[in-house]
Amino acid sequence: MILVSTEVVHGRTITETLGLVRGSAVRAQHVGRDVMAKLKNLVGGELDEYTKLVAEAREQALDRMTAEARARGANAVVGVRFTSSEVTDGAAEVLAYGTAVRLG
Repeated sequence: MILVSTEVVHGRTITETLGLVRGSAVRAQHVGRDVMAKLKNLVGGELDEYTKLVAEAREQALDRMTAEARARGANAVVGVRFTSSEVTDGAAEVLAYGTAVRLG
C-alpha cells in the first residue's frame, strides 16, 4: 500500500478514486505513568510517556485507515493527513485520513 501526503504519486496515474478513508485511535495514559509525566512537567523537558502514547495511537490510526482502503480495493492512499484532539482528561484521539485510490 502506497501512502503519500501529496495529491498524486509521482510516476503513477490514478485510475480510480474510491473515496475518503479514515482510521481513529483513542488512547489514555496509564495512571502511574501519568503521575510521572505530571512530575516531569514541573521541571520541563520532553514527556516521553506521552510521546510514546501519541506515536502508538498514530500508528494504530494509520493501520486502521490502510485496512479500510484495502477493503475498498485501493492500492494507495493520497492526501494523507493526521489530526488529534483531547477526548477527555487524559485521553486523546488521533485520526488519520486520506483518499483511497487505485493506481495504474
